[in-house]
Amino acid sequence: MNKTKSIAASSLVVAILISLGGCAGMSTQDRNTAIGAGVGAVGGAVLTGGSTLGTVGGAAVGGLIGHETSKR
Repeated sequence: MNKTKSIAASSLVVAILISLGGCAGMSTQDRNTAIGAGVGAVGGAVLTGGSTLGTVGGAAVGGLIGHETSKR
């Protein structure tokens, strides 16, 4: 079971890294929101042991923080 979680986490990280390639045309605030959501999702998954609620919650909090740090 641990191997499955490891593969899932690795796949999530790879998907996030690939999706960041699409950030070229984004504004700084949009890019920071996307990066914050990705980092938050990974952090939430790690902290809650792969819980769906933890992953989604981490993505929401990370996206909000990324969005707010870009405001002037």
